[in-house]
Amino acid sequence: MNSFKVVGGNRLNGEITPQGAKNEALQILCAVLLTPEAVTINNIPDIVDVNKLIDLLRSFGVIVDKLSTGSYRFEAKDVNMDYLESQAFAQDAAKLRGSVMVLGPLLARFGRARIPKPGGDKIGRRRLDTHFLGLEKLGAKFNYDAEKAFYQIDGSHLQGTYILLDEASVTGTANVVMAAVMAKGVTTIYNAACEPYLQQLCKMMVRMGAKIEGIGSNLLTITGVEYLGGTDHTMLPDMIEIGSFIGMAAMTGGQITIKNAGVEHLGIIPNVFQRLGINLEVRDNDLFVAQQDYYALDTFIDGSILTVSDAPWPGFTPDLLSIVLVTAIQARGTVLIHQKMFESRLFFVDKLIDMGANIILCDPHRATVIGLDRRTKLRAIRMTSPDIRAGVALLMAALSAEGTSIIDNIEQIDRGYQNIDGRLNALGANITRIAG
Repeated sequence: MNSFKVVGGNRLNGEITPQGAKNEALQILCAVLLTPEAVTINNIPDIVDVNKLIDLLRSFGVIVDKLSTGSYRFEAKDVNMDYLESQAFAQDAAKLRGSVMVLGPLLARFGRARIPKPGGDKIGRRRLDTHFLGLEKLGAKFNYDAEKAFYQIDGSHLQGTYILLDEASVTGTANVVMAAVMAKGVTTIYNAACEPYLQQLCKMMVRMGAKIEGIGSNLLTITGVEYLGGTDHTMLPDMIEIGSFIGMAAMTGGQITIKNAGVEHLGIIPNVFQRLGINLEVRDNDLFVAQQDYYALDTFIDGSILTVSDAPWPGFTPDLLSIVLVTAIQARGTVLIHQKMFESRLFFVDKLIDMGANIILCDPHRATVIGLDRRTKLRAIRMTSPDIRAGVALLMAALSAEGTSIIDNIEQIDRGYQNIDGRLNALGANITRIAG
């Protein structure tokens, strides 16, 4: 187990460019299985989860050529479907929750698939019902082998239909859309997710020859086609990393410019941080975070305390609630953080309380943060990263703390953040990677 040694108290200053979007990559990479032709993808982040998925594609027989840093060409002309039956696939796919995204493309193109119970973050229940129910509506037949913990899926007769998703799941919508683009007839998906990453996937498939209407809305109409071709695609910057950098600058009292931030795709993310009292300025496609002596939390019009909660797009993304919570620790005022989706995602706050934060964990879904207003600094402690987002939130706290903190299990952070220690050190942080 590797660790970070973080010497706190250093202001972050300078320019930083966000990586390509992790959550987009897990969808886009699986979509290369839809065509035998070459697909070139740019701005791929060099992170553990994405690299595992690329290795999984290689194991399927996909030809993978690295063209330059972050740019790859994929050619899935000879997909080895026997790999699905191998023990290697069972081990590889179980390590990566994103492996469930191969279902839609495999069913669309080959009519069958097999998947183990996926792995991933330990942040509470992350059910797959939306994926399975949507694919069943298209005609896929699921058979669960409890002894082997595997799902066998027959999708040899996919037929377009009307689908009302039980929740606006991004990955669930993506899986169903990838299956529907080659199903016979017309598929209508209502309550579809409409996050920028899902829009990116749909636009990419349209360039490949798919017929998709309603992109950007929660009502998608898909007319199935028999063949999809190759294309080039460039991924968006990672909005979660952008939000993390905003919080880090505020917590350390620093001043940074986030270059090529894809501002038009950030939705209400900048607004939420502005409600925390952080001065943000849009400069073309860059975000400038100004140095501040303090930042004061906003209140609602009636004077009640601010509540920040997650919601399907265009609401606030749940992946940034941990970041907002930590950012509020040194703010002036009080905020209620309401994490609706995952019942274990706030449990990392006990470490923040050990560091001196004023946080009341109301229940598994809600925490009240009473800002310290920089009157006292957080204390350095030793802690463990429980998941990707909480790991970076703890790193934020350590960067602003007095003394030297140790963060264990940083493999979780590496799953979602590319060379985060090196990039932050270039801004003035003092982070040392320690091999376990």
